[in-house]
Amino acid sequence: MTLPSSGTKCVSEEIQNNVVVLADYVVISDDHSHSPTISVKVTSPYGNDLHHRDNATHGQFAFTTQEAGNYLACFWVDSNNRGGSGVSVNIDWKTGIAAQDWDSVARKEKIEGLELELRKLEGAVEAIHENLLYIKGREADMRNLSERTNTRVAWFSMMSLGVCIGVSGLQLLHLKQFFQKKKLI
Repeated sequence: MTLPSSGTKCVSEEIQNNVVVLADYVVISDDHSHSPTISVKVTSPYGNDLHHRDNATHGQFAFTTQEAGNYLACFWVDSNNRGGSGVSVNIDWKTGIAAQDWDSVARKEKIEGLELELRKLEGAVEAIHENLLYIKGREADMRNLSERTNTRVAWFSMMSLGVCIGVSGLQLLHLKQFFQKKKLI
């Protein structure tokens, strides 16, 4: 990702709650004698700061999500490095099963080879299943909201029709009385 010399560039990802997130970032510079520094800020969907660092050329952050929503990581070039061209930053953002350290799992449980690959696949299948359940729940919520909105629109339409019929009846009554007073009817 290339950062402008002034301004902020952000990346975001919608993540469910209780998901492990790991990220590494490093500034890539052509000039090896002077590497520009950046500032990094990671916020939760409710605006809580999860990670903040100034004057960094590299770093990492890790957290477990507490709420579902859009997690935002913003990067900007520090003020002492402005004036040049943009700065490139390499970001490695991993969530869920991709963030798990499989080497430590293999050592801890004394597994290797095919069994380790099966564990990885099992984790991937569980992650996909949880994601499908999450999407199914969101779809049900959206369907309920749509049905409630449809019901409200139908009632509003009926009330509008009733008001129009009532006003038309009152206009007819008023016109009839008006023309009777003028002795046109």
